Amino acid sequence: MSKASFNILLLGDVVGRAGRMALRNALDGLIRRYRAGFVVANGENAASGMGITPEIAIELFNAGVDVITSGNHIWCQRQIIPFLDDEPRLLRPVNYPGQVPGRGSGLFTAADGRQVGVINLEGRVFMNNLDCPFLAADRELAVLREQTPLLLVDFHAETTSEKGALGYYLDGRVSVVAGTHTHVQTADARILSGGTAYISDLGMTGSLDGVIGFRKEQVIQRFLTQRPVRLEPAKRMPVVNGLAVELDPETGRALKVERIFERVAGDADGEREE
Repeated sequence: MSKASFNILLLGDVVGRAGRMALRNALDGLIRRYRAGFVVANGENAASGMGITPEIAIELFNAGVDVITSGNHIWCQRQIIPFLDDEPRLLRPVNYPGQVPGRGSGLFTAADGRQVGVINLEGRVFMNNLDCPFLAADRELAVLREQTPLLLVDFHAETTSEKGALGYYLDGRVSVVAGTHTHVQTADARILSGGTAYISDLGMTGSLDGVIGFRKEQVIQRFLTQRPVRLEPAKRMPVVNGLAVELDPETGRALKVERIFERVAGDADGEREE
C-alpha cells in the first residue's frame, strides 16, 4: 500500500475468548503489514459470544482497535449500558430509537491527526424492526461529510441483498461499506464505480473449529432436536477475518482492497470463557 495513502483495517465480528486472543496476537502484525492508520472491529460477540463488557471493550482498545462497532447483540451484557454513554469509541447501530443509550456514529482522530467518520447501521431484513438504515445513513452523512472525506460504514445485516443495496446507495458518498453479522467472509470485496470499497461480510475473528464461532456439537444438537441449546464459543483454530483498504486521504475514495483471512497460532483450549 502506498505511503501517500491512508490505510485502514476493518475486522469482522470478534467472537469470545478465541477471537479476542486472535485479535491481540495478530493485530500489531497486520497494522505493520498494511501500514494501517486506523482500525475498526465489530465487538458485539466478544463476551462469551454474546455482547461485550466494559472490560473487554478496554481490552480491544488496548490491543490497537480505534473504534468498536456492534449490532443486535450489543444489549446482551447489562453492564455495558452505562458504558455506551461514557465511551464514544464504542458504537451501537445508529438506527435504534433515539432514547436508547449510546451513539451510532462519530468523528475520530487517527494517529496521524486525520479525522475519520464511522457510522454503525443495522439491517431490517430478518432483523429488528428499526428505522430505515438507508435514511439513517443520509442523516449521519449530512453532518460527517462536512468534516471529513474519510467515512466508514459497518452495516450489521443478515442478507447480502440488503447489504449490496446499501453499498450502491452510498457509493461515492462514503469510503467503505463493510457488512458484518453472518460471521462468514464473502468473496465479493471490490471497489464500486463511485470509489466506495465494498464487501458483503467481513467474516469473523474467532474459532474456525466451530459453526460461526460456536461449538459445533452444541449447534448440531440444536438443529437435531429443535430445542434451545446454550451455545458457547469454540476455542480452537483462531482466525482473523477482515478487510484492508487503501484510501486517497484527500477524496476518501478507495484505491485498493484486500481481504484478510489470517490463521493465528495457538488456541483458547483450557481457558475459561468470559
